[in-house]
Amino acid sequence: MDLTSGSWHAQPFWPIKHGLLATYPPLQEDLTCDVVVIGAGITGALVAYHLAEAGVSTVVLDRRDVGMGSTSATTALLQYEIDVPLGELIDKVGENHAMRSYKVCLESIGKLEKLAGAMSEPCGFQRKKSVFLASHRRDVEMLRQEHMLRNRIGIRVDWLDKKEIEHQFGFSRPAGLLSHDAAEVDAFKFAHQLLNKAINLNARVFDRTAVTEVEAHDGGVRVHTDRKCMVSARKVVYAAGYESLESIKQNIASLISTFAFVSEPVPVTALENYGLAECLIWESAHPYIYLRTVREADDQVRIIMGGEDEPFRNPALRDKLLFRKTQTLLKKFASMFPKIPLEVAYAWAGTFAETADGLAYIGEAQDHPNAYFALGYGGNGITYSVVAAEIIRDVVLGQPNPDADLFRFDRSQL
Repeated sequence: MDLTSGSWHAQPFWPIKHGLLATYPPLQEDLTCDVVVIGAGITGALVAYHLAEAGVSTVVLDRRDVGMGSTSATTALLQYEIDVPLGELIDKVGENHAMRSYKVCLESIGKLEKLAGAMSEPCGFQRKKSVFLASHRRDVEMLRQEHMLRNRIGIRVDWLDKKEIEHQFGFSRPAGLLSHDAAEVDAFKFAHQLLNKAINLNARVFDRTAVTEVEAHDGGVRVHTDRKCMVSARKVVYAAGYESLESIKQNIASLISTFAFVSEPVPVTALENYGLAECLIWESAHPYIYLRTVREADDQVRIIMGGEDEPFRNPALRDKLLFRKTQTLLKKFASMFPKIPLEVAYAWAGTFAETADGLAYIGEAQDHPNAYFALGYGGNGITYSVVAAEIIRDVVLGQPNPDADLFRFDRSQL
């Protein structure tokens, strides 16, 4: 397929960028542990690391190679914002619940920074600002309310009018909010680094091992695999992203297809006067677009752009849309930054889940004894995964967690 002046590959960027970072064996024998984690993407890696660091005997299983599910496809913008604006979230779950949810996600960015700094190799973590754009004039009042509410709870956010946006970014929008608390990360590499740390703390990680049945009993669970081996544990944690929905009777989320591309390297000088290198960019439209950069060398960056979401139907139909969706994203980029030369290197489609209130589901679910779920659904899944890792660790240790009620399965909406 030829999108611009060259051809591009229809596959996620991160595994190609890094190649084979590490190898993990398949499970070949029965094991016993305290907690078995199903899923070895960024969420499972964060959960496993937190458990192992707390001295909990942990086994991690994944049916794919480590990190080759949604983690390989994430664009990894780290933001405290939830897909549901704060004002709307207050209407859904109440003021205290909504405001604390935003603050928890804000705190998670700092925790991710500390975790990334403790890894043996850099994981692409970098603090950034974030600009949230009003796509239409009708969205300006919503942004004004967000500006007021966020500043009221101590989240620093600046108001940008049309002239300031044109000056800082070179394109025109009716208004925007500039947040000072955002970041980006290489989630694929980060997941491998976290699992390596967990292994050093005596966790055991097995990939290419599919779970076929989780059998609960009074003393815990028995997790059966396609390799005819079994893991006996006190608890099981489901950290398999949207695929975990298959295990839940409760209707908690809708599946969404999203599309993204990464460019060929662009000279850093081409981004001067556009603010793109310093900021994550996203907008109020539904579906919205989002942009970030990836440092390639001292004088070059790649640009990642995603969006054009659609309801998920099946993988074949999702992938069939990739060419057209990539063209649409490319045209939108050109309309914003006509002077930045851009050639697509890799493009991919992925699936994620979104909830009615934009909040994650973390903890126990009905009809699943001795099981916990770490479901960071929504646009800021990695920040939710930090929250999930802490809540599940505390529950396993029998310790209270003040934020567990925010994301419980039986939470009420107003």
